Order: sequence, then structure tokens, then C-alpha cells
Amino acid sequence: MFVPCGESVPDLTNFTLLMPAVSVGNVGQLAIDLIISTLNMCKIGYFYTDCLVPMVGNNPYATEEENSNELSINTEVYSLPSKKLVVLQLRSIFIKYKSKSFCEKLLAWVESSGCARIIVLSSSHSYHRNDAQLRSTPFRYLLTPCLQKSVQNKIKSLSWLEMERSRCIPEMSDSEFCIRIPGGGITKTLYDESCSKEIQMAVLLKFVSEGDNIPDAVSLVEYLNEWLQIIKPCSDGPMASALPWKIPSSWRLLFGSGLPPALF
Repeated sequence: MFVPCGESVPDLTNFTLLMPAVSVGNVGQLAIDLIISTLNMCKIGYFYTDCLVPMVGNNPYATEEENSNELSINTEVYSLPSKKLVVLQLRSIFIKYKSKSFCEKLLAWVESSGCARIIVLSSSHSYHRNDAQLRSTPFRYLLTPCLQKSVQNKIKSLSWLEMERSRCIPEMSDSEFCIRIPGGGITKTLYDESCSKEIQMAVLLKFVSEGDNIPDAVSLVEYLNEWLQIIKPCSDGPMASALPWKIPSSWRLLFGSGLPPALF
């Protein structure tokens, strides 16, 4: 499924794979955009798959006229060897009944490439929160059992909240409890498959509503940064400025072009 840009397949042994779920508000995808743009990551390949709707567009991270005409497609892979990071960006929706097949193929590629772990950035409908969730932080995490052993102490030090279990069928009082992520796209499928295959995976998500979700994307990537320390503040003092996330050039048209003056 993975097609490298060069002649040889890059070595991704012990890399951390970051990827989004196509979920409510596209928060995970926007967060991945910020990471790729900020770290100036290099494209190393793409996925040739029939599981997503085909699409093509201009380079979303163009910084100058020379690279603005480069093309991008629905699934592309970027890398930063100095930080042992590899990033998968998804830019279109799944074709009906193909999402599970994609998850299986993706996890097979992760295992064959030697990636150490996967971190999925996702979101869930804010209106599905219960009373306890409404009174607490909008962020939650999930860890597969095989990843808990190695990162549990770090996660505890951050005082993060694990995603709560809720009734599988909310309308039935005797229903069993399970993990539910309404609006989370493939998040739950990826998590369940990783648990069964003993793959190290973490899910970081935020409860959001549809709208201008740029602030949600920024806060989600900063939530990730608390753990991975992808970038550090410009200064260590109490007056340290906000983290210098670089907004991709493509975000200028996130909500379309301006209104034509002829309307007025």
C-alpha cells in the first residue's frame, strides 16, 4: 500500500507514527497540518489505496512560488528522522464499507515498517458528554495494553484523564460498558484492532463542535506536545510566549475565498 517517493523504501524502524482520524471538525487533520508545517517535514511517500475517495490538489504547505505547483493527494506520508517521527495525513473521506479494510492494511504496514508506536489525533462530539465530562477538561486519551507499560508513569505525571467507558447502548440500563467515541471516525476501529494485534497505540482526542475548529486543532497539538515535546517554548521563564506553531499556507482558504464585491 505504501509507495515511496524515492527509489528505496525509507527505514522507519522505531519511529513514532502520528496520524489523524477523519472525525468531527476535522480537528485531527488540522493538528497534523500544524505539525507537518511547523517541523517542515519532508514527504517520503503516499498510500496507493482504494479505501478513500480520490482527490488531488496543490501543495498545502507551499512556502514559495517554486513549490506551490506541487501536487498532493488523499494519503501522504512525511518524515523527520532527527526526531524519529513519521506522519500520515489523510485528506479525504472513506468509501463506504472500506474503513475497516484500510485500518487492517495500515496496521500491517506499521508492523512491517518497524514503527514503534502509533498516536492517533481525533475528536468526538461535545454534545455526547456526560455530566462528569462537562465539568472537566475536554481532552481524553486511550492507550492499548501493550503501550501502557512503557508510558503509564509519564501519562500519570501529566494528570491526563482517560476516556471513560459508557453503556454500549445508552438507551438500555442493563447494557454493557464499552469505549464509545461518537463522531470519531475510524478511531475506535483502529484502537480495537491495535489491542487485538498487540500494537502500541495511543489515542488523543478532544470533545468539539463543528465550526471554526482551528483553535481546537491548536489546543490538541499542544496537548500532544505536553507528552512528546515536539517543539519547546521560545523561553523557559514564566512569561514564555505561546508555542511557535506555523500555520500552513493552505489555511488562508480554509473557509473559501472572500465575498465578491459585486454582491454589495
